[in-house]
Amino acid sequence: MNGILGVSGLSFLLVTLFTPLLIWGLRILKLTQPIRTELPPDHQAKRGTPLMAGLILLIGIGMSLQFQPTPLTVFLCSTFLLFSSIGFMDDFKKAAWQDPSGISGRTKLVLQFLFTGALLYVLFQSFSLTSDIALFNGFQLHLPISVYIIIMLLFIVGSANAINFTDGLDGLLINVSIPTYFFFFLISDKPEVQMFSLVMVGCLLGLLLYNIHPARAFMGDTGSLAIGGSLSFLAVIEKVEILIPLLFIIYLAEQLSVILQVWYYKRTKLRLFRMAPIHFHFSLKYGWSENKIVMIFGFVSWFMALLCWLLAKYVM
Repeated sequence: MNGILGVSGLSFLLVTLFTPLLIWGLRILKLTQPIRTELPPDHQAKRGTPLMAGLILLIGIGMSLQFQPTPLTVFLCSTFLLFSSIGFMDDFKKAAWQDPSGISGRTKLVLQFLFTGALLYVLFQSFSLTSDIALFNGFQLHLPISVYIIIMLLFIVGSANAINFTDGLDGLLINVSIPTYFFFFLISDKPEVQMFSLVMVGCLLGLLLYNIHPARAFMGDTGSLAIGGSLSFLAVIEKVEILIPLLFIIYLAEQLSVILQVWYYKRTKLRLFRMAPIHFHFSLKYGWSENKIVMIFGFVSWFMALLCWLLAKYVM
């Protein structure tokens, strides 16, 4: 345990030291965030902020592989890298061409489904993943493999994009993701999962120093999609799929607000929320500051992580 804590601390230190160098490089290359015109004025002021700072999280990948070079660690790091590569392509187009739309949504979804399908295949073939879903009091829901794969494909891709939606305010995704990774560190009996989860906590804490309001850099989809993919697969590996509605409550609320906004507008030509994802609604309707939204959403995430830990420990 002390070794894992030490590696996490070292990851925090390296991210803290090297992020300014990455920010400098992104500025030199003029890889900065374009801002959608419909966003509020305080977001327009963020135009020109370096994008793709999520690249610094690759330090965590290197640390995990260095200190725990096992097949499961390689799998977890591959998951992170594959989803990060999709985000990188999106971010690079946004930054290099100053195009807020990035690559097409269809392209991103196709790549996510392909990568997710391949990774699930590896889990079944090499890590003895079962198609059972753990319920409470030791009960198991036995599903045919084909049904389970379809459900997990939709769950992982949907969750990865929900987590991506959460990256809309300075420090928001980091504050919400740290307790989620910490939850997996607490519940897992696999040293690789413990190492990977706590190393990511260390990396995110280091990046938070530069991403908290006012952000000196944005992690971009390079970081947010990687976080989304890795957290979703951790849920599958640890067989806590049943807890996802609680554990991922902030991410799912962000995604659901977008879905409801589009559905309601198509039916009524009116807006259900002032703006979606829902963190913008709290800002525009209630006048909450970025720091207040980040603090409250982070508190909810910590509360749900604690609740899910209690459920996993004493009920499942």
